[in-house]
Amino acid sequence: MPQRNILLIVSGGIAAYKSLDLIRNLRKQGDCVRVVLTAGGEKFVTPLSVSALSGTAAYTDMWSLKDETEMGHIRLTREADAIIVAPATANLIAKTACGIADDLASTLLLATRKDTPVLFAPAMNTAMWENPVTQENIEKLKARGIRMIGPETGDMACGESGPGRMSEPETLLKALNALLGSGPLRGLSAIVTSGPTFEPIDPVRFIGNRASGKQGHALAAALATQGAAVTLVTGPVSLPDPAGCATVHIETAAEMKNAVCAAMPCDIAVCAAAVADWRPEHSANQKIKKTEGEPPAPVTLTENPDILAEISRSKNRPKLVIGFSLETQDLVENANIKRRRKGCDWILANSVHANADTNDTPVFGADSNTVYLITETNQELWPEMSKTKIAEALVARMIKTLRPQADGA
Repeated sequence: MPQRNILLIVSGGIAAYKSLDLIRNLRKQGDCVRVVLTAGGEKFVTPLSVSALSGTAAYTDMWSLKDETEMGHIRLTREADAIIVAPATANLIAKTACGIADDLASTLLLATRKDTPVLFAPAMNTAMWENPVTQENIEKLKARGIRMIGPETGDMACGESGPGRMSEPETLLKALNALLGSGPLRGLSAIVTSGPTFEPIDPVRFIGNRASGKQGHALAAALATQGAAVTLVTGPVSLPDPAGCATVHIETAAEMKNAVCAAMPCDIAVCAAAVADWRPEHSANQKIKKTEGEPPAPVTLTENPDILAEISRSKNRPKLVIGFSLETQDLVENANIKRRRKGCDWILANSVHANADTNDTPVFGADSNTVYLITETNQELWPEMSKTKIAEALVARMIKTLRPQADGA
């Protein structure tokens, strides 16, 4: 991996100690790291510890004659391949959203060019994170192209629990590598579909399913981490957009098909979405009212587009097309039939229940799963693991297939 110039801004939160591990990890993979400490950041980590780990001077004062003579604060942003703000406090988020530049960190963020990737790793008390003002500021920054990594949910240093923990250094490193397109899949493009589709009966009711999108989103993140340029097309889910992916939000199967077609051609297609097989032939413009004593209004269904089959048979067919099969019985047999009928290369098959023998633990919304990987020549049972680990294992198999030289390196 060629050396990259990373500018790390550390603001004043207890999570600042994690920035030291982030510096160490960045340096370990060969990056040059320059660090800016806010006045609050200096309360938690010292310029000496930052300098010792980064191998460069820590920048703290916009008015330092020595720093301005040797570097100049604008050059810090101009020479950066990417900027990470970790932790990003509510205060620094608010100042950036409002364009305030009253210290070195906020001035650098205001002076950053639009084509320089910027990652914020929020860290704050749960009440501060959930405050509408903070959420408005977050949306402003997202609209300007700034990526948010986290926060995670868990116990706080203050003794409370909830969303607000800064993401771990390993997560930030993966997000950065994905954003900058580093990894064995660099130069390849991928489309991932995720979540359910909602097919409207009327403005209130719809036909859908319980898909959470956890597996599809994990696959998009894993592909991006390995360097692929990922377009994620997702139905309605409660998950944040994965870092390093271009995410398109849709509701219906027709909208998903249009978004997938717009993102074609690509090298890899992973259809993990639980697309509704049917939709109402006609959707009412107004809520259908229930009339006492009368039967419900009939709903005539029509078939939705088969996105996986259309991708598999496209004239611009991706090099690798992967589908998913969720079954209630005869898992492997039905999945094999589906793979042949759809024309995809691989299919990942699982039961509606994590344990098909006991019918317990529904897969929908679960964090782990047991799956079969089925190809034209083989079928493998993957024991129960987290959906993140399944995504990483599947992407590792893609690398072995599409970039065997990188896999063996």
